[in-house]
Amino acid sequence: MLKNIVYASALSLFITGTLCSAQTAADIYKSKCQSCHAADGSGNTPAGKAMKVQPFSQPATVKMSDDELFNITKKGKGKMPAFGGKLTDDQIKELIAYIRTLQK
Repeated sequence: MLKNIVYASALSLFITGTLCSAQTAADIYKSKCQSCHAADGSGNTPAGKAMKVQPFSQPATVKMSDDELFNITKKGKGKMPAFGGKLTDDQIKELIAYIRTLQK
């Protein structure tokens, strides 16, 4: 009986974590990226315009591999700050997957 309760609890935690992860990428984008990159990834914000942010739909960005985008997000590039100390590798991977949805 106790064994079943432990398994059910573990399964519940796993499912909850899995369901929340899809929202997590959108929430991370909204809190960390949207002020420069815009809600639609266009870069059409005051900060984005000031820093000359390129849209995610730009062909050169679309052609970038997930690893390239991961490294840029983690280490920073140009005026974009590094997020390696603020986000886990898994969060960055989820964020890259979310950004890919903005490229369509």
